[in-house]
Amino acid sequence: MPFEFERQKIKDVILVKPKVFGDNRGFFMESYKKSDFMANGIDVEFNQDNHSKSAKHVLRGLHYQKAPYGQAKLVRCSKGRIFDVAVDIRPSSKTFGQYVKVELSEENKNMLFIPEGFAHGFVVLSDEAELLYKASGEYAPQADSGVLWNDPDINIDWEIDFEPILSEKDKIQPRLKEIIK
Repeated sequence: MPFEFERQKIKDVILVKPKVFGDNRGFFMESYKKSDFMANGIDVEFNQDNHSKSAKHVLRGLHYQKAPYGQAKLVRCSKGRIFDVAVDIRPSSKTFGQYVKVELSEENKNMLFIPEGFAHGFVVLSDEAELLYKASGEYAPQADSGVLWNDPDINIDWEIDFEPILSEKDKIQPRLKEIIK
């Protein structure tokens, strides 16, 4: 099998480690194979691919789309290095308000599967980073939403010693307790 699937402390979030075949010419890897993903509990139809580039110290997130436009995501860092974060915002979940954080990089080539019902964000640790990710739903601006990146109730340890660069939107996102009423 060309992948290892590791369930994280929130079992619905899965770290996907691809098998990489490398030699002096470079490398080859499969980044997605529907049958392997389905056999390991990721039965999602991806409908949109996204590609972003961010500078050092940029923090994007925590973003999600409101129902019925929710999105599952498969995130990969193709250039650079990031901490990728998924926060459980499903009110009925036993892990509501908890998060998973993993390092994704061009070196480790790992991917993070984030199901619907999670807010997603990342911080760039390298000079720049490029992310490629699949989404199960198309972007719906009317459902675009977020949670404050430094919400003290979630208390994400971003492991950064710098003031992150944020969009104006991300500076004023609501706290988790404000969106779940």
